[in-house]
Amino acid sequence: MERTFRITVENSVYTVTVDDLGSGAVQTQAVASGIIHAPVAPVAETALSPENVKCRLGGVVDSIEVIVGQSVNKGDKVVVIEAMKMKTPMFATRSGVVSGIAVKAGQKIDTGQVLLTIA
Repeated sequence: MERTFRITVENSVYTVTVDDLGSGAVQTQAVASGIIHAPVAPVAETALSPENVKCRLGGVVDSIEVIVGQSVNKGDKVVVIEAMKMKTPMFATRSGVVSGIAVKAGQKIDTGQVLLTIA
């Protein structure tokens, strides 16, 4: 499954396409000098609590894309984190219903902090 994201870095807009290749993934990143293909290490499911979506990097909560009671599918964007002027989406780690949101927009957060719970 291919997903395309738009990233803005210091007022320059880049398009990033991520291809899911099953056991591994390849990230294609457009940069000013050309296109870079870099392997992306998959996040181990066992590293995450099966019910919690945890932050993969420290920063500030830019936006919360879901509400309590909303159904989500694994891979849906649920929260956007801003770090070093880049906005990074966090995705649902499993399908279910959002049962709690542990953060709010504008809040500083640390790597590994629980963002929300999916039941």
